[in-house]
Amino acid sequence: MKKILLGTLAISLILFSCKGGEKKAQQAQQPEQAQQAEPQKPAKLFNTDSLGTEPQFDIVTSMGTIRIKLYEDTPKHKKNFIRLASEGYFDGMQFHRVINNFMIQTGDPYTKYSETEYPQAYQSYGTGGPGYTIPAEIVNTHKHKKGALSAARKGDTSNPEKASSGSQFYIVQSEQSCKQLDGDYTVFGETVKGLEVIDKIAKVPTGARKQDLPNQPVKIISVRPAAD
Repeated sequence: MKKILLGTLAISLILFSCKGGEKKAQQAQQPEQAQQAEPQKPAKLFNTDSLGTEPQFDIVTSMGTIRIKLYEDTPKHKKNFIRLASEGYFDGMQFHRVINNFMIQTGDPYTKYSETEYPQAYQSYGTGGPGYTIPAEIVNTHKHKKGALSAARKGDTSNPEKASSGSQFYIVQSEQSCKQLDGDYTVFGETVKGLEVIDKIAKVPTGARKQDLPNQPVKIISVRPAAD
């Protein structure tokens, strides 16, 4: 059985493809210097109290906009995503793991820094987060269908309760390749518009800088409540 995992080794998050052997996703303890690189959190960018029970957000990327809906029955993940978005936490992050015919992944604050801006943060791509996890909210009816919004996490050995990363998430490109993840990872939302953008990002060339990292950065410009 193939899985998406966040481990404790100092390497980038590695997701395996379903056609090959396992590529376990692992997350390290954050290096002290890289932690210090975290910018101070800004004031809220929008009113979080006026959102509906299943709010929609536009993830505006450098390659187009992906509109997602957050599920009501995964309230901890929904509340966390809304809070981070309202603080501009995701703005400027890269998609640091891109595997065609599988998924695209983002949510690591280290990826806001380039190799020249902060070399240690660059070396730690895939290991960053807000410093906490979220209890699993695995709902059997939420599947890894195309466009599903799911939380990355550490592996079962160190994380038997399947707690989610505080910020890293992936968006499913291939339902066929990701269906074996059902029941092991919290799916907390879905794409309602922009499936073609997911495909576009998934197909970018990768590996010249780091394994599965796009050769040219693909960035999140903003994450804001959908305007229409």
